[in-house]
Amino acid sequence: MHYIKQISNNNILWVAIVSWFIAQSLKVVITLVYEHKLDFRQFFASGGMPSSHSSFVVALTISIGQLYGYDHVLFAIAAVFSFIVMYDAANVRLHAGKQAAMINQIIAVLEDPNLNPEERLKEILGHTPLQVIAGGILGILVALFFFGG
Repeated sequence: MHYIKQISNNNILWVAIVSWFIAQSLKVVITLVYEHKLDFRQFFASGGMPSSHSSFVVALTISIGQLYGYDHVLFAIAAVFSFIVMYDAANVRLHAGKQAAMINQIIAVLEDPNLNPEERLKEILGHTPLQVIAGGILGILVALFFFGG
């Protein structure tokens, strides 16, 4: 039977949450720098730079690797999970956002009085590959900061 180290107060989870929090906070800062407006809604938004999804799962994965070893089954499971989340963010959700933008354009062209413009689809759902990579790098840095290199 394999012995799994007991981590007090579930530090791995907290590191992942801190990484997510930093990524979401950076979205507010980036919006302030590039759009010159303080928009706290960005903190709760999905999509954008950096990918908080990628940051969250990569921080989790690297934390597991640092604590249990990169040859441990828990690291393998977390790595696969991370790859799926990151692929989804950069592909499936990105294209869903592009489809939402196209549908919103069609609605605007049709100008149907029965369509409520407030019911438009959310267009920023996914991430560009650069946003996913940036989120992944942030997750690595946060995990290494807390669990050493």
